[in-house]
Amino acid sequence: MADLALLILASLSLAAALSPALFAAMNLVLLRTPEPDAVSDGLVSILIPARNEAGIIAGTVRAALASAGTAVEVLVGDDQSTDATAAIVAAMAAGDPRLRLVSVPSLPEGWSGKNHACAHLAGQARGAHLLFVDADVRLKSPAAAALAAHAKRSGAALVSGVPRQIMGTMGEKLTVPMINLLLVGYLPVAAMRATLHPALGAACGQLLLVGSQAYARTGGHGAIRASLHDGVRLPRMFRAAGHRTDLVAGHALAECRMYADFAQCWAGFSKNAHEGMATPRALPVWTALLLLGHVLPALLVLVGLLGGLTPAALTVAAAALVVSLATRTAITLVVHEPAATIPLHPAAVLVALAIQWNVLLRRRRDGTAVWKGRSYPAGGP
Repeated sequence: MADLALLILASLSLAAALSPALFAAMNLVLLRTPEPDAVSDGLVSILIPARNEAGIIAGTVRAALASAGTAVEVLVGDDQSTDATAAIVAAMAAGDPRLRLVSVPSLPEGWSGKNHACAHLAGQARGAHLLFVDADVRLKSPAAAALAAHAKRSGAALVSGVPRQIMGTMGEKLTVPMINLLLVGYLPVAAMRATLHPALGAACGQLLLVGSQAYARTGGHGAIRASLHDGVRLPRMFRAAGHRTDLVAGHALAECRMYADFAQCWAGFSKNAHEGMATPRALPVWTALLLLGHVLPALLVLVGLLGGLTPAALTVAAAALVVSLATRTAITLVVHEPAATIPLHPAAVLVALAIQWNVLLRRRRDGTAVWKGRSYPAGGP
């Protein structure tokens, strides 16, 4: 009876591993790097909210100003910084009329900091397209033109992509790769493009282009003012209003180093979890899917190598492990993430689930999330 139960468990693991493998196989074909149009006559406003980013803001601004293929203006929103962020941008703006420093007013009650800064920047922008870029994202020169061209060709009012993620520490390698795994392995991109269902809306808040008219009609960041996860809320809101949204491959358009150590990774992904997986209904389902498909195969193979599985169960478990790691390998190679993260994959899934469960349980205790020195209600909007 125990042998049969283990065989069934191994078979469930194989089934759970095959689903993201099939999605990844399709999505890696569908998610392409867009090309700029040969001629572009529109203006793209590159909007960068910044709060205490003195160490990195100059590089981000230089990369944005190096945009080619379309006219750009670059607006940096100084969100009550207490370091030299504003001074650095002001000095750079003195030498380039395309760059403007925008002072973001004090944060009103009921707003998250990023949404408030983005909404204020959008109100100052002149472009037909607004490209929101986090302060730690460095654009490649064709990025603005390519995203605007894809929006025009596809008819999408919102286009987003995940920049190439730079990872230096073990903490980053155990957390950051889950972004692409979840998007590429679990989002049905073909269905997303075929329907306007809000639940299929997805974006990456690090790199997000919107049409200025659609942004104004939907209310933009002001309509999700309390949210801590614009990458989830904005595309769903756009879709609910009847606007198409789309994802593209973003690794050739920009690069980003989100965090510098495990503590920052834990805090950052915890902030996003409040409006992601960490809900009482969603998290148990995600836990079952991720554990079965990505963690249990490795554990079962280890048990089998120690003699605890029948040959049939070991074979099925080994197949599940191969499928899981092959999925992760394909995604890793295509999006140019470090190959050293591949063998860490089961551990990365466990860390991701630990973050989600910690957020869900902590929400019931203290009900707050902290980011950039500000505290927010953990329940989201």
